[in-house]
Amino acid sequence: MMKCIALVISCSFILIANRAIAVEENERMPVCDVIALEDEKIQLKLQQFIGQVIYLDFWASWCVPCAKSFPYMNYLEKAFNKQGLKIIAINLDEDINDAHEFLVKVPAKFTLAFDSKQQCAKAFNVQAMPSTYIIDKQGVVRHIHLGFRDGETDKLQMVIEQLLAE
Repeated sequence: MMKCIALVISCSFILIANRAIAVEENERMPVCDVIALEDEKIQLKLQQFIGQVIYLDFWASWCVPCAKSFPYMNYLEKAFNKQGLKIIAINLDEDINDAHEFLVKVPAKFTLAFDSKQQCAKAFNVQAMPSTYIIDKQGVVRHIHLGFRDGETDKLQMVIEQLLAE
């Protein structure tokens, strides 16, 4: 328990210290590639989804708030996929098997990817778990959300609906 508290405190400090160099709202999303979690032979280029509103979420199997965010992303997939929302959740675990074990307990009905070399996470300068980037149809990051708490989903949904309407 003390390790978890120390990790949260140190991650929070890093988040505050590094926020100035992170991808900012109203900047183009970085170019990066990941592999599909269900088939490691399939490479996904985030740029291939330009033209859709992208809900890009970075997560890890050990992250408690990440587990809470998956039902919300499943809801978004069902409610907004046909309107042009693309949900991509990128796992950052060191071992892909940890991600697969997590998904047995917490199923996902959206696109899952694995960032084996942390290339995409570094490009976005991910600082917290989960980290969510809502990207417009032109590939511009329009909203960044760190962590996941139930009371904040209304704001996320409002941003998504606005971007889908553009």
